[in-house]
Amino acid sequence: MIEEQRESPGEKETGRLEAFSDGVFAVAITLLVFDLKVPPPETIHSAGDLANQLAIQWPSYMSFFLSFATILVMWVNHHKMFSLIHKSSMPFMFVNGFLLLLVTTVTFPTSLVSTYLLTPAAETACAIYAGLFVVINFAYILLWWVAAHWHHLLKEGVSPALVKHRTLQYFFGFPCYIVALVVAFWNPGVSIAICSFLWIFWGLVSLDLKILPDSFSLT
Repeated sequence: MIEEQRESPGEKETGRLEAFSDGVFAVAITLLVFDLKVPPPETIHSAGDLANQLAIQWPSYMSFFLSFATILVMWVNHHKMFSLIHKSSMPFMFVNGFLLLLVTTVTFPTSLVSTYLLTPAAETACAIYAGLFVVINFAYILLWWVAAHWHHLLKEGVSPALVKHRTLQYFFGFPCYIVALVVAFWNPGVSIAICSFLWIFWGLVSLDLKILPDSFSLT
């Protein structure tokens, strides 16, 4: 396992940027709950009616759980990336802002999927959902590239092997999300399954588990 060193408090120059980013992640994950709807009282006449109405909303529960887990994993990996970064720059701050912009939009495709998953419009809803994560994965790649290019923003002691390892992980997800986007037009369920698998992958990556073989490369 490749070890990632920790900074002691007060050494880094990215404290304000990390605090701002954490706040945006917190707001985005909180907004997801507004997609859960309470059945209107005028449609409920018995305990059975309430149970049925709640059961019908199962796509909302699924998308809420999936998106909550997604944003949580995104935040953890954002934190892991910043644990390797010591300095900041204007381009880095703008790219980080672009990533945060995308994070705040997760609630929109989540609502689309929960509303249209069981309708003929499911293909479009799932394509938008997968397409957002194509762009989010690109934003992570770009953010890491800005930080790791020539090691100018990374902390001392970060080895080239670790930089390569993290780079391969970010690039691995991009073509997979492209596949999920394309598949959405034929089988929305499979598209959502691919996205879910990828968030399991990112969750395992955040635990520093070695997922990709040493032979995996970008060329």
